[in-house]
Amino acid sequence: MTLSHETDKVLLRLLDRTEISDVQLRYATGTDSRDWALFRSCFADEVDVDFSAGFGQPAVRLAADDWVAMTAPRMESFTATQHMITNHVVTFDDDDHATCVAYVRASHHLPNSTGDSDQTVYGYYTNRFERTPDGWRIAGLKLTALWMTGNFGIFQTALAG
Repeated sequence: MTLSHETDKVLLRLLDRTEISDVQLRYATGTDSRDWALFRSCFADEVDVDFSAGFGQPAVRLAADDWVAMTAPRMESFTATQHMITNHVVTFDDDDHATCVAYVRASHHLPNSTGDSDQTVYGYYTNRFERTPDGWRIAGLKLTALWMTGNFGIFQTALAG
């Protein structure tokens, strides 16, 4: 059975969408399992990181290895985290560049004496992807926090502990 050129293009696009969604899921799994090699596998060698909406941190461009080195101790300072990334909407700029907008609910747990030990971020990621020799990777990571619940202070407590 021979497929038409158009059918081949449609199938390749579906494979691209699947791989991009898989990268989003590896991002969550790597974070929550503290598998920093898996987490690193999500990124191009350099990444633009923008967590300014909700966290007040300025957007930065840095080496992916540096991003992982900054993220690991923050996430490891919590007793547990759970990042759920859903509703992936992928659009393609061309054959090698895409954007994935996806909902996120990121829960962070750190027991403390007051009992207010959880904090959850609700929002979405707008991640820019590029095709690399190793497959699709995140070249731009943008978190838009729409609202948060719980004790935001556990971020400072976790890092101080």
